[in-house]
Amino acid sequence: NLVLCSKGVPQTMAAFGLEAFMDWAGCKLVSYLHRVARGVSLSTTCLLSGFQAIKLCPSISRWMEVQIRSPKCIVLCCFLCWVLHLVVNIYMVRYITGPVNSKNLSMEKIYRYCPPPNPGNFLFSVMAVIYTFTDGMCLALMVWTSGSMVLVLHRHKQRVQHIRSSSLSPRTSHETRATQTILILVSMFVSFHTLASILSYWITQLQNPSHWLRSISVLVASGFMT
Repeated sequence: NLVLCSKGVPQTMAAFGLEAFMDWAGCKLVSYLHRVARGVSLSTTCLLSGFQAIKLCPSISRWMEVQIRSPKCIVLCCFLCWVLHLVVNIYMVRYITGPVNSKNLSMEKIYRYCPPPNPGNFLFSVMAVIYTFTDGMCLALMVWTSGSMVLVLHRHKQRVQHIRSSSLSPRTSHETRATQTILILVSMFVSFHTLASILSYWITQLQNPSHWLRSISVLVASGFMT
């Protein structure tokens, strides 16, 4: 919800023709909240998948299973995700300058409501490496844990196949429905985030990105959250 509100609502207002409707403090706050919320959403979705995989894995120790079921463990992990992304994205508060008010610039040449942060080449490269590493690690973890769950469910379905073969019910098995849900989730997760990252990088490399390219990038970035 925070991702959608901090990015989708201002972008929609700008699309209807409102210009410079935020002051410098509003730009800093909205941009910072969007980056933090996006990172937290990415991380907590991967944590959820990881917890589910640990609970499904038959080889996991009993102590570990008890620990991840503890509300303290879940709260601590979520808290650490928030702290991590609050710290990593703090640079945006300094380098976002505020809305662009010049009427001489066409809407295609500026951000619709706030300009992008301009931290300099060195800091930009450092943050690009950090974002690429964290996003890539989350995507890889999501794929690995989802694949593990699908494998466990497939093996369990094979073990109980002879029991269900005597049943006259044509219903789809629980394992099949769970596998389909997992595959849909991970496919949407990886597809939306990968495409959003590619579009974001593409926009940063273009001197004059079009309005349509920016709008598509925002739409794709909000797709998984929606």
